[in-house]
Amino acid sequence: MVQLASQDNAAQDIGALMRQQRQFFDAGSTRSVAERVENLKRLKQAVLEAQADIVQALAADLGRPEFEATTFETGVVMEINEAIKHLKRWAKPKWVMPSLMQFPSLAQIYAEPLGIVLIIGPWNYPVQLMLSPLVGAIAAGNCAVLKPSELAPHTSRAIAHLIRKTFDPSFVAVVEGGVETSQQLLEQRWDHIFFTGGTAVGKIVMQAAAQHLTPVTLELGGKSPCFVDADIDVMKAAQRIAWGKFINAGQTCVAPDYLLVDRRVKLALVEALNTTLQAFYGDDPATSPDYGRIVSDRHFERLARLLGQGAVLTGGQTNAEQRYIAPTLLDDVSLSAPIMQEEIFGPILPIIAYDTLDEAIALVQAKSKPLALYIFSRDRDYQTRILHRTSSGGVCINDTILQIAESQLPFGGVGDSGIGRYHGKASFDTFSHHKSVLRKFFRFDLDWRYAPYKNKLGMLKTMIK
Repeated sequence: MVQLASQDNAAQDIGALMRQQRQFFDAGSTRSVAERVENLKRLKQAVLEAQADIVQALAADLGRPEFEATTFETGVVMEINEAIKHLKRWAKPKWVMPSLMQFPSLAQIYAEPLGIVLIIGPWNYPVQLMLSPLVGAIAAGNCAVLKPSELAPHTSRAIAHLIRKTFDPSFVAVVEGGVETSQQLLEQRWDHIFFTGGTAVGKIVMQAAAQHLTPVTLELGGKSPCFVDADIDVMKAAQRIAWGKFINAGQTCVAPDYLLVDRRVKLALVEALNTTLQAFYGDDPATSPDYGRIVSDRHFERLARLLGQGAVLTGGQTNAEQRYIAPTLLDDVSLSAPIMQEEIFGPILPIIAYDTLDEAIALVQAKSKPLALYIFSRDRDYQTRILHRTSSGGVCINDTILQIAESQLPFGGVGDSGIGRYHGKASFDTFSHHKSVLRKFFRFDLDWRYAPYKNKLGMLKTMIK
């Protein structure tokens, strides 16, 4: 039995673990749909039992309030429930109607597991974004190796403990470690790699996968714009924007990255945002139990540098020792400044006024396609113009973040913001190979396709019209 216990174990035998999982998979141990359901139930129970440990770990790594930890992390149980409820239907072979040229025949599509999959998780939502792909991998009948982020070490250990007490490593295993460990994992031949993280590392993952022609799902990020029309409920819009931006101290891949605000409503929106932030976090967010911290010194220093690239309307206070950056609104930001070129991934919100919607749309079109796009407007024509002229992984109208919480909506990026989809049935599909099967019979074997072809071409042309 191979045990990969901690990141201190530099001699982790990843190759031996993969051979062990390959043997387990090839024996058909993951094929039974009933057993998959049982494994999902085991995972659900393990998450429920580990809630207190997870909350404590997230507080240590990110200063995460218990409410946010429960909502965004252990809330993965709802996704497990969805898979348990629908798995038999998802896994059932699908009948399709063959064409007349195939008569007589039957045609089906079988969803079969891919094999052994690698799931590399991020640090910003280190439980949900590790276990949510695992739900899809288990539901589809795969074995899996998980690599949590070393930047959230307490949560990494919590996940490792949860998985090791729940599953045999021949089925699901956790490998902890840093960049070197990730490199060792990426050198192996996997049947699928699922990566959540930044675009730069996503390119490295894709390059490594290409060596073995391994398919990938890349959940990346980008600069998610938020359009604000003049025709809105200003206070409600401010509440929803501030909530989506400042949960987890802005360290959310689908957080509004910058605002594009109709100039006529800019001052009213800024006032509403100020009122909202005071209501959310009090006079001093540093003392609020509901406001998180930046994950590392390196990320803190990067964000602190970005603060100087505009006029601070609200916030701007920092504390390096606590890795604290106040919720900050920036004005007078140059479109060529680094803060408008790179994903912010922190509690800093640039506000850019526009005079015409065409002007705002052109600004978004000039950038890489984002993971999310937000529209605040009552005007259906305004909404439609943005929807039709921009491209993004997903869109939410008159709210933020919640588009990723609907399991019926596949979640993923486009272009630089990602490759592939998951959540709900899309997760099952991502970790499945959809095998086409055509079943023919020996009776009624028409000879139109066999040589000699004399006098058959006319009939063929008739059939393919």
